Amino acid sequence: MAKAYIGMGGNVPSLAGRPEATLTAALDRLGRLGRVMRRSSLYSTDPVGFADQPRFVNAVVELETKLEPRLLLDGLLRIEHEFGRDRSTGIPNGPRTLDLDILLCGDAALSEAGLEIPHPRLAERVFALVPLCEIDPSIVHARLGQTVQELLQTLNQGSGNGVDAPIAIQWDDWPAGACHVGDGAAVAVRSGSGEPEPGGGG
Repeated sequence: MAKAYIGMGGNVPSLAGRPEATLTAALDRLGRLGRVMRRSSLYSTDPVGFADQPRFVNAVVELETKLEPRLLLDGLLRIEHEFGRDRSTGIPNGPRTLDLDILLCGDAALSEAGLEIPHPRLAERVFALVPLCEIDPSIVHARLGQTVQELLQTLNQGSGNGVDAPIAIQWDDWPAGACHVGDGAAVAVRSGSGEPEPGGGG
């Protein structure tokens, strides 16, 4: 099975509630596509590309999946749709209830219509690199041959674009660290403890 790293984000309410609640509910849906092994903290981040909108809530999850990348993407788009996202409408880079992107998928380097892996702008996106580094700073970008930590260091050294660093935020239903969501399981594990957390995986 491949390890895929899924970027999650949103900045307007969905039927699930505020963005933190949307990402928490969407995490359970990701369990349909594989097994969620780890999740980063939630981060409050500046919007990119269209500034006149609310700040985003972002996170990254590690998903162990048997799905080929195209089928994985199809599954992610279905989950977005469940939470009110329609990619065919709205302002590019504008407000959205839920955004699910394949950032990396094993050592895959694909360039197809509507699907590019690794994500073509990953090396430019502090809001994706910071949570990726939290999960595992040694993850290697399949095209660039650099770790996500190296990419983040390069981005930070060249900053000056006015984008603030992501700010970690607390949400009771979203404990960061190891977790197992999918294949009928939903058990969160406290980071570094190896002990199941009561209440499942959020």
